[in-house]
Amino acid sequence: MDYIRQTYGVPAKRGGRVRVRFDSPDELNGREGTITSATSYVKVRLDGEKRPDIFYPLDLEYLEGVEK
Repeated sequence: MDYIRQTYGVPAKRGGRVRVRFDSPDELNGREGTITSATSYVKVRLDGEKRPDIFYPLDLEYLEGVEK
């Protein structure tokens, strides 16, 4: 996670809540989930899903202090 935070300047942390934001309309746009892990990308388990998806760190809105 340190790499993601330092490289992209985002507050990514395991267990943090995020919202997917893409520039173009997409079926995942606006969905929320929980960060499960990260390497050079962020793994997010979207609400209602069993497995995490992989996202580019800047395609996420970090919802600090926002509850489900």
